[in-house]
Amino acid sequence: MRILFIASNRIGDAVLSTGILGGLMERYPGAEFWVACGPLAVDVFRHAPGVSRIIVMRKEKRAGHWRKLLKAVAFRRFEAVVDLRGSATAWAVFAKKRHILKPDHTLHRVEHNAGVVGMTPPPAPRVWPGEEMRARARVTIPDGMKVLAIGPTAAWAHKMWPVERFAELAERLLAPGAPLEGAHLLVTGGPGEEEKCRPVLDVAPPDRRIDLIGAGIDETAAAFERIALYVGNDSGLMHLAAAAGAPTIGLFGPTADAIYSPWGPKSVTVRVPRTLDEIRQQEGENFLSSGRNFMEDLAVETVERAAAALLAKMDANDHNGGHNAAPAH
Repeated sequence: MRILFIASNRIGDAVLSTGILGGLMERYPGAEFWVACGPLAVDVFRHAPGVSRIIVMRKEKRAGHWRKLLKAVAFRRFEAVVDLRGSATAWAVFAKKRHILKPDHTLHRVEHNAGVVGMTPPPAPRVWPGEEMRARARVTIPDGMKVLAIGPTAAWAHKMWPVERFAELAERLLAPGAPLEGAHLLVTGGPGEEEKCRPVLDVAPPDRRIDLIGAGIDETAAAFERIALYVGNDSGLMHLAAAAGAPTIGLFGPTADAIYSPWGPKSVTVRVPRTLDEIRQQEGENFLSSGRNFMEDLAVETVERAAAALLAKMDANDHNGGHNAAPAH
C-alpha cells in the first residue's frame, strides 16, 4: 500500500502538516509513504517512520517542478494522495482516494489540514529528528540542564521583533532571581543569520551558550525536545519548537495568529497591542508599504510576563504529576 503526501515548500507549513501525516500512518499501518516537498522542508520528513521516498520539488519555470513530480509518480498506483498544496496534480495520479486542500483563511492551519483527511480532533504536529540527532542532543543538553531557546529571526523582516529586545528579554529571564536563573541560552536561526543573532547569543557567558544558528531541522528539533522554554517570531522554528513539545511563545504583529499561532497546550501567542484586523483598518490595507516595523509595538515587559506565566504553569504541572517532556514520536 502506497500513499502520496504532497506537502509545503515552507518549513512552518510542513511542520504543521506532520500531525496528519502521523495520523495517516496510524490509519494505514504498514503503508509506504512518498512525500513531495520543497528542499527546505526535506529534513522535516527525512526520519519519519514509513516514509520511503522524498521527492524534492525545487521551483522551476513554467511549473517544471510539477511536471517532474508527475514523472516521478507516473505508472505507480497509490491507495491515496493527500495534496496540501491544493494543486491539480492529485487528479493526474493513479489513486483510489484523493484528499485535496481547498482555500480557507479562517481556520488554524492544523485544523484546516485535519479537515482535508477527516481527522477529528486534529492530531498535533510532531517531530522525527532521528536517533542520531537525539543522541547528539543528549550530549549538548544533558538531563537536568535548563535551557532558554531564542529564535530572533524570520523569513520575512516584517515579522521580526527587534533583536535588541530579544537580547534584553534573555537577560531578564536569565538574571539572578528570574525564572531561568543560571540556565543555558540556545540561539537558533537559519544559515547565514549568524550576525543577526549575535546580540542575543552574546547575552550569556561562553560556557552557557548553545549556538544552533544554521543547524539542520533535525538537529534543532532534537534539541527543542529538551529545552525549558522557546521564544521566537512567527516562523518555521517557532512551529518546530511547539511540535517538539517545548513550552513555546510565538510573537505576532502583522501576521495572522488565528491561522498560524503555535499549536498545543504548552504554546502561547503574544501579539502587539492591536489585532491584525485593527492594524489593517487603522493603517490601510497597504500598511506594510510604510516601512514601519509594527513588531516594535510589542514591549519586552509583555513578553517577559508571558514567559514567567508559562514557566509557572509548567512547574505547576510538574508538581501535580505532569511532565514537560516531549510527546512520544
